[in-house]
Amino acid sequence: MKLSNYKTNNPVFAGYFWDGAKSSSKKMTVSGIFIKSLGCILVIAAITAYLWKLNEAGMPMKWFTLGGMLAAIIISIVISVRHHWAPFLVPLYTIAKGFFLGGFSAYAHKHFPELPYQAIGVTIITFLVMLLLYQTRIIVVTKKLRSVIITSVASIFVVYLISWILGFFGINTYIWGTSWFAIIFNCIAAIVASFSLLLDFDHIERQKNRAPKWKEWLATWGLLATLIWLYIETLRLMQKFAIRF
Repeated sequence: MKLSNYKTNNPVFAGYFWDGAKSSSKKMTVSGIFIKSLGCILVIAAITAYLWKLNEAGMPMKWFTLGGMLAAIIISIVISVRHHWAPFLVPLYTIAKGFFLGGFSAYAHKHFPELPYQAIGVTIITFLVMLLLYQTRIIVVTKKLRSVIITSVASIFVVYLISWILGFFGINTYIWGTSWFAIIFNCIAAIVASFSLLLDFDHIERQKNRAPKWKEWLATWGLLATLIWLYIETLRLMQKFAIRF
């Protein structure tokens, strides 16, 4: 793997995934990524809405959430190793994320009915704003900016991983509560997630009309990962404010 691969927080956009198969006549396009991403988002929304109904009927969401999360992690690992399987695995990843987000959002929808919709709205607006900032070059993706965002993303996920592991031993860490420290951490994570979109836009622009057509699924996978992370951070932040105030 080349050092030049170290460009974005999403492993799907690393140069590793763009090597090979350059003889394909059909190339990756932005419109192709948009169509695939929109289709996946609609599938996730449909699964989420169905799980909300089940939750309102009294069915617990714990296993849907846990099962979806573990399935999404396993599928992501497989895609990272067998990236040529992306056209078949990304739809499965979408379904797994649908169950995860459906279960994750069900609690908020049941106790704070308006929060999931507000979080979706904030996510969409953030996506459009970051896209505008990127297209107008108000924010230019430089090597230094990439390094800062990548380092921030890595640090945040290390904190989440350590906190998750400690949770198995009954140790509650500061990031899961509703203290001001937890809220500030949540805000930082949401900001970093939104800036990660810039890196994704940048790499897609670099690879459009160059990478083979099937790699649109890898780009879709990367965008979904960032958007879902942004939505989760936004919803968690709104929940903390709702509980605290």
